[in-house]
Amino acid sequence: MEFKKNDFITLNITGYTSEGNGVGNAGGCAVFVPGAARGDSLRVRIVKTEKNYAFGRLEEILSPSPERIPVDCPVFRQCGGCAFRHLSYQEELRAKEERVRAAVERIGGFSGLTVRPILGAEHPDRYRNKAQFPIGRDADGKISLGFFANRSHRIIPCRDCLLQPEVFTRAADTFLRWAELSGDEPYDETTGKGRLRHLYLRQAASSGEVMVCVVVNGNGVHREDLLTEMLRRDIPEMTSLIVNSNRERTNVILGRKNRTVWGQDAITDTLCGLQFRISPHAFYQVNRDQAQRLYQTAAQYASLTQGETLLDLYCGTGTIGLSMADRAKSLIGVEIVDAAVQDARENAARNGIGNAEFLCMDAAPAAQKLAAENRRPDVIVLDPPRKGCSPSVLESVVQMSPSRVVYVSCDPATLARDLKLLAQSGYQPQELTPVDMFPRTAHVETVALITKEGSSYDTNH
Repeated sequence: MEFKKNDFITLNITGYTSEGNGVGNAGGCAVFVPGAARGDSLRVRIVKTEKNYAFGRLEEILSPSPERIPVDCPVFRQCGGCAFRHLSYQEELRAKEERVRAAVERIGGFSGLTVRPILGAEHPDRYRNKAQFPIGRDADGKISLGFFANRSHRIIPCRDCLLQPEVFTRAADTFLRWAELSGDEPYDETTGKGRLRHLYLRQAASSGEVMVCVVVNGNGVHREDLLTEMLRRDIPEMTSLIVNSNRERTNVILGRKNRTVWGQDAITDTLCGLQFRISPHAFYQVNRDQAQRLYQTAAQYASLTQGETLLDLYCGTGTIGLSMADRAKSLIGVEIVDAAVQDARENAARNGIGNAEFLCMDAAPAAQKLAAENRRPDVIVLDPPRKGCSPSVLESVVQMSPSRVVYVSCDPATLARDLKLLAQSGYQPQELTPVDMFPRTAHVETVALITKEGSSYDTNH
């Protein structure tokens, strides 16, 4: 069936895309619809057509899915951050687990591979410990902040995001009251003028400490004393007020220079029993509770003994490797970002971990260097970006001949591709555990255990 733009069709939703859109079939053509639920019968307007598929907009729910729930966010459709806020949480978990299963079967070519039940979040709302609000003016000319609409830089005003803690809402409200008094203008991306770029907030879940960071096109803001006074009064949890200077014409949020206006220059959180210092630039998992469950699963798969060496590629600030260091003889972390390597070394020292070293290198040459030096780890942890591992990294992993590889993935498709490549070199996936690190969004993390052919492993070890 061929569609034209603005055609109306009736569509039954049978599943979801990797972006969280509903998908149905009309006359042999797949139609993708945001905000749809499996089991919906919908009246849909076609908004874009391609050769074998089309995109539609939900116009009317003819018969709702039993998994559809009332949406509790006023900007759900405009913002686009929460792909699944219209679904029951159990349906969201089913969709994510099925996505992982489908990827390893269709892309990886593995049939019958064990996929454990997804680890859902105890608290699917208010879990984010970081927020980045772009600042602009609303239709009435008032200073506002919110989030960029999907695939655009148009700000959707939203002070109370249900994925973020209530204290962030209070901080945003106080900041806006100050901004109207300050005389500083919001930054304009098109002209490069204006001072106020972003309000950047972080919280340490264990201590409750809050960092407020104002990103400015300059060195500071007017009436800083008033901002400090208002925030200290309204946000007793605040222990750090920082101004970050970003004068670049760029989409990157943070500039290189921080100035502490009041309090400390970092906050401290506890993750897997270890303390981590969180500065404005430091990488830290945005869902601490689920990160702990992911790391515990990775540690179970690694099954380290005191005589074994662990290599943590793409180690970032060292959180995964350091959480396992007490179970290993030694830990080697590899990360290409110098600031992250410095944070990893400081995190090791802060926690009294003396068996860890960190190399500032790209993963592929670092793996090749270690292999050339005959430093052969017993277990390798891979936690690559969304694009997955390069073939050269996987080749080096195989060359080092570890008995076990633990792969932490944020994209089921690239995970399945890499599992297939590793299997061709004698490393077979044994089982996978999906983890819902980002409830209400379309993202899903997966931890995979991969073992060298001929080695034995018991996941209950």
